[in-house]
Formats: sequence, structure tokens, C-alpha cells
Amino acid sequence: MDRHAVVSARRTPSAPECNISTSTLAFDKHFTTTSRGVLHLAEIVFGMLVWILVGGTDYIHLSALCWVMFCAVVCWVLTVCLFVIYLTGAHSRMPLIPWTTMLLCLNSSATALYLVTAVVDALSVNQAIRGRHNYNCWAASAFFAFLTTLCYAGSSYLSYRAWKTTEEGQ
Repeated sequence: MDRHAVVSARRTPSAPECNISTSTLAFDKHFTTTSRGVLHLAEIVFGMLVWILVGGTDYIHLSALCWVMFCAVVCWVLTVCLFVIYLTGAHSRMPLIPWTTMLLCLNSSATALYLVTAVVDALSVNQAIRGRHNYNCWAASAFFAFLTTLCYAGSSYLSYRAWKTTEEGQ
């Protein structure tokens, strides 16, 4: 048998390749340009700054700041999960979940929690010595906590509008 025929027979597949993977989830490029996507990104960035700034200090000595860390991390993880779900379009693959109602409840709860968290964080700044590392970090985290509260309030408003139009359409 000719060597050239054997080599070319090995290179040309007779059947379609089976190792090609396809995904039903798609990356939604335009989600990050919508107002909901921008608010989710702002919540992720500002929320991360809150827990990084508090976590970089000895916050363990103040139970109020432990509450700030708990709320900041829980809200941040939930927001990241929702961002990934919407970015990949997974929400459209799960039609049995009432996404508009769930987003309204989550964003409203996060707004209330973060408002309390921001106030507690701002009041805790007085426990540190002015000009020191803890003072500066806690003051900055209080500022970013209020910004995060505003972002969650904006998301709550958008979620309410989406929920209202969904309810009127049914």
C-alpha cells in the first residue's frame, strides 16, 4: 500500500468530529451597556470596595463592623451570581422562575440592608483614631457603602418598573 494514501486517509475524517462542544448559554454583549447591567457592575465594584476596606482592618473588635462585613459579602455574592446569570442569558432558559419578582425582592432587600450597613459603618468611624489606618479605611468604606445603597436603590426602581409592566401585561 502506498504510504501517501495511508497518511491522507488518517488526516481526513470520514465522520463529523464528535469533540466539538456547543453551549446553550450565550454571552450577552449588550447587557453591560443597559442601565441594569451598569448598575449591577457598580454594585459589584462598590460592594467589593466596602468589604475590602473593612476587611483590611481589625474590624473583629467591633461587632457592628462584623455586621457590615456580613451584609457586604452576602449582597456582593448574590449580585455577582445574578450578574453572571443575566450576562450568560441563563435567565431566559429558566422560565418557571419569576425573575422580575425575584429581582424586585432582592434589590429592595439589598437596598434596606445596605442603608442600615452604611449608617452602621459611618457611626463606627468614631471608634477609630483620626488619621490612622482604621479610620481612613472605615471612612472610605462608609462612603462606598452609601454609593452602593444608591446603586441598589436604582436597581430596585428598575426592577419595580419591570415588575409593573409584567404584571400589567398578564
